[in-house]
Amino acid sequence: MVALPSLRGLQAFEAAARCGSFAAAAQELSISAAAVSQLIRTVEDQMGRKLFHRVNRRAVLTDAGLEMLPRLTTAFEEIGSVSRELSGAEFRSRLVVSVPPSMAMGWLSTRLTSFVASHGAVDISLRGEDDPVSFDRDLIDIRLSYGRAHYRDQATEDIVRDAVYPVCAPVMAREIGDLEGAAVLARLPLIHTDWGPTGASFPSWRGWFETAGSEPGRASQRGLSANSSRAALDLAISGLGVALAQGVFCAEAVEDGRLVRPVAQALELRQPYCLTIPQRSMRRDVVAAFRAWLIEECLRSVGSPALITRASQGR
Repeated sequence: MVALPSLRGLQAFEAAARCGSFAAAAQELSISAAAVSQLIRTVEDQMGRKLFHRVNRRAVLTDAGLEMLPRLTTAFEEIGSVSRELSGAEFRSRLVVSVPPSMAMGWLSTRLTSFVASHGAVDISLRGEDDPVSFDRDLIDIRLSYGRAHYRDQATEDIVRDAVYPVCAPVMAREIGDLEGAAVLARLPLIHTDWGPTGASFPSWRGWFETAGSEPGRASQRGLSANSSRAALDLAISGLGVALAQGVFCAEAVEDGRLVRPVAQALELRQPYCLTIPQRSMRRDVVAAFRAWLIEECLRSVGSPALITRASQGR
């Protein structure tokens, strides 16, 4: 009869995999690093599978370890939940949310209070990172991304297709006066967004002018440049130029008057925003609640009346 790994041994493996080192796992479990190492070696011997590569002082998961980790983490979370309920301690769900950096800074971070207020106690780890992400290594429960190219083998859904809008500070809009049309923007400082060599292609000012039926010449290449959508938006709010901003980011600033839309022409993004949820997280109530809340927040921003009304007035 094959001996089953001990619960203590599996706990040592899960802690070391999650913390990234035997020393950190030892500190969490209040035992020595040598004891953690011995417990894991025993589990490996009993299973007949190598779970870690020992690289200098780091513990790097093998494929077998990567396969085990999410299932064990879910199991230990459930055990902890049962223990807290039986002891009467307050239960706090844990949620790991991954979004593009611009989403994490100044957009989602300012809205999380409403989710916590409606859902109750929850420990949220908010990660701002570029695609692709490692769901199992970082224990990510839900990922918001632009497009689905990186996660075709995961359960991914399109939630909204956004557009970009020319936006600027009111003081700059006053310089335009009563002039209308796309050509007037070619005389103003333009703010460009470049997501970098690993990111998707962000709509360019040249593409916007072409859609508006105007030929700006070299003017569409001049101006300031930022490598994130949020930074470009902040430059526009500061009065340094006109930016092409996604509706999801600029809606609030247009609503409260920090930004205005000097012309009506918008340009739809090539890809939708998508949500990816790994299989291990799909049945968790807190993930389902966050998914519904996040979709509603995205739709509310993209469909802001401040964006729709200005577009209608410009036709």
